[in-house]
Amino acid sequence: MKLKTAIYGAVFALTLSGFQADVDEYHNNWPNWRGPNADGVSLNGTPPTEWSETKNIKWKMPIPGKGIGTPVVWGDQIFITTAIELDQKATEEAIKKLKKTSPTFVKVLGMSGTTENFLQFVVYSINRKNGEINWKKVVREQYPHEGINDNGSWASASCVTDGEHVVASFGSYGIYCFDMSGSLIWEKDLGDMQIINAFGEGTSPVIYNDKLIVVWDHEGQSKIYVFNKKTGDEIWQKDRNEISAWITPIVIQIDGKEQIVVPGDNKSIGYDLENGDAIWTLSGLGEGPVSCPVFDGEMVYLMTGYASTKIVQAVNLKGAKGNLENSKALIWTNDKNTSYVPSPLVKDGKLYYLKGSRAQLSCANAKTGEIYYEAMKPDGMGGAYASPIFANGNIYIVDRRGNCSVIKEGTVFSVIAQNKLNDNFDASPVVVGNDLLLRGYKSLYCIAE
Repeated sequence: MKLKTAIYGAVFALTLSGFQADVDEYHNNWPNWRGPNADGVSLNGTPPTEWSETKNIKWKMPIPGKGIGTPVVWGDQIFITTAIELDQKATEEAIKKLKKTSPTFVKVLGMSGTTENFLQFVVYSINRKNGEINWKKVVREQYPHEGINDNGSWASASCVTDGEHVVASFGSYGIYCFDMSGSLIWEKDLGDMQIINAFGEGTSPVIYNDKLIVVWDHEGQSKIYVFNKKTGDEIWQKDRNEISAWITPIVIQIDGKEQIVVPGDNKSIGYDLENGDAIWTLSGLGEGPVSCPVFDGEMVYLMTGYASTKIVQAVNLKGAKGNLENSKALIWTNDKNTSYVPSPLVKDGKLYYLKGSRAQLSCANAKTGEIYYEAMKPDGMGGAYASPIFANGNIYIVDRRGNCSVIKEGTVFSVIAQNKLNDNFDASPVVVGNDLLLRGYKSLYCIAE
């Protein structure tokens, strides 16, 4: 009996050790655009706080075309996408049709978001050690059916990986699953999205265990899909009563069940991962949600900052079911200085977020909503689409003009370093080990001491 108990104990210890190794490996990578826990936090990274075009640049790799998806990393592989204009010109009829998708106010502002040429949609694997290309896969060459906001791209979504698969979504131009060596496993075409005002597409896919989640919110019939990540086979889909949105969902575990949290214009919903049933709903975010939710193990934080609609909702999801409006689950709200494009991050009981689409940082008590400081702007910082991240006790904020401020984590606003690169940045920073990855319009930078 003692021998049997010892054997069981040894097996359990080995299993637990293997599980911990898997967890550690996951946290030592950046598998999706918001990091290992989808909250903007690097638990183990130790990146530099100072750099320039001539200081602490490990390597710099020019990237053709335009893509604004955040890099994702597993081991020594970095995955990004881009859309490259080809010399092949579309027919006059196709060009005319595309230009009609751009509303008058976009044209007046010079934000044409159109092209006369075919696009080449490309997935790259780049070596994290030296910036060299491991592999390049052209997945489609096509003339787009719809324009984009000039601030956007036809390759706006980030890839997602689990160390065995890497999934790249170009939205209307296909979803593609590769193995780590670049062999195509499966591909899927969900049809054409119709985005309000031709602002462009942007939601990223999510991998959770054996499932791939895709949110498809647009002016047609919006949906949420769950596929088998290994085969691409559909597990379930649900219609959504939503219009265009650009939110990447998160998957959380609470009350012994996994659920997909999807903020929305009409309602934010927690879906049962297994069957798509709605566990809870909550209205109040309003028009144009872009900012993605974050979760601290008990509370989820939903946020928008579009036009006059500014709100953050802190929701305790333990035991939450049904319509949560006016319920005790809605712990606190705030309607000032909330994020529009950038997503918040949550760390050590503090919620950090930018104001609108500007590099102005606020910090609040995540449990109570008490504001420690709000809309603080580091000198020289401008507009920001990139989301802030946390690493090694610091908050990193990147603006659209290549400025990056490093701010000490805590309840007091304290800038410890300011840096500048000669590029424009909309993708969010990424930290893996000692490396800070910044994806600009022209180049991908790896910054390390």
